[in-house]
Amino acid sequence: MKTTRRQFIQRTGTFAAAAATFSAGRAANVNGRFTVGIIGPGGMGSAHLSALGANPKVDIAYVCDVDSNRLAAAARSVEKLKGAAPKAVGDLRRVLEDKSVDAVFIATPDHWHAPATILACDAGKHVYVEKPASHNLREGRLMIESARRNQCVVQMGTQTRSAAGIREAMDLLHGGAIGEILVAKAWNSQRRGSIGKSQPGQPPASLDYESWIGPAPMVPFRPNLLPGIWRWWHAFGTGDFGNDGVHDIDIARWGLGVETHPSRICAMGGKYFFDDDMQWPDTQNVLFEYAPDAKGRTRQLIFEMRIWSPYVLEGHENGCAYYGTKGHMLLGKKSGWKLFAGNEVVKTGPGGPDLPAHHANFFECIVSGARPRADIEIGHLSSSLCHLGNIAIRVGRTVQFDPVKEQVVGDDAANQLVRRQYREHWATPKGV
Repeated sequence: MKTTRRQFIQRTGTFAAAAATFSAGRAANVNGRFTVGIIGPGGMGSAHLSALGANPKVDIAYVCDVDSNRLAAAARSVEKLKGAAPKAVGDLRRVLEDKSVDAVFIATPDHWHAPATILACDAGKHVYVEKPASHNLREGRLMIESARRNQCVVQMGTQTRSAAGIREAMDLLHGGAIGEILVAKAWNSQRRGSIGKSQPGQPPASLDYESWIGPAPMVPFRPNLLPGIWRWWHAFGTGDFGNDGVHDIDIARWGLGVETHPSRICAMGGKYFFDDDMQWPDTQNVLFEYAPDAKGRTRQLIFEMRIWSPYVLEGHENGCAYYGTKGHMLLGKKSGWKLFAGNEVVKTGPGGPDLPAHHANFFECIVSGARPRADIEIGHLSSSLCHLGNIAIRVGRTVQFDPVKEQVVGDDAANQLVRRQYREHWATPKGV
């Protein structure tokens, strides 16, 4: 069920009054307001800017972007929404060193998610970070450690976790509506555009390319790298599995009820359709198997991706299916769900992500100290499925994984992909 702007404003008022009683220095200040900075205010960051701009209890003190044109546009948007211009900076350290900032919203490219989050937590800021949580599996663990070490709330941007209709579906599944769920499936079927082919060139004058690269290895700029096209390059993105598929696999894992990593990953896929510079697959079929639980039950999670196919599956472009011992459920991320007993529909409900509600949950947890609905540990488990599936595709074989050590077993080449290479840079996380 979609939360209206009026409902969001009313909801923020219910928890803002309590903010003054929270003793930590990172909480809202004594007048019950939250001071935030938006790091990466283009793309999804612009959606955060609009939602936060509509929240009367939020002050947007900073916008930060390495592209001067986007930075100026974001500053103008904030001034129009709030009546006062924010500080516009190109270096995120300027945001983090300001002790008046309570929280930051990070909507950068994937390769900056973990470095920026870790730096923010170490600076005492709460963090809302876009999906996937990390660029690689090792980074996710470091994000959890930083959040816990600094007692910071870190919420990943899988906003469907705050959608009332989807939460109702999860309550039914976890309450036994279809019996024990042994298998869940997620799919991402849509038509993406080709990124074309290009040769190295000069970045636009408005872009600080050195800062955009950050701690990732330096590579020449290409015309088909920005904006948004970075997600199709190994060094910066995680493919469409980590882009759109992470929403679906997160909901599938949530319904399946597994709260650990899988122990075996089988995958097939590659570039079956597009003839362009994209490095990640356009077609993937990934099978995750979880070790037997306390009851001896083994569970299976399936992911299918075809980003060249505009044809929906089971009525949903992006969806999930849950197979239980007493029935099944079909769920569309946007279009709602159907609960089946046998082959008969016995209950239906709405879908649709809810960004304002996800924001509200984040702020509520800053006040209460509770873990948010998409806490970084939840985000790490779901993002790691994307990483593990991509690893299995890249090495071309089944991967055995140790869920506790977070290491690939008996395969050095695959285990090297649990981490990444960094260049010497002030934002390179310690322990990578």
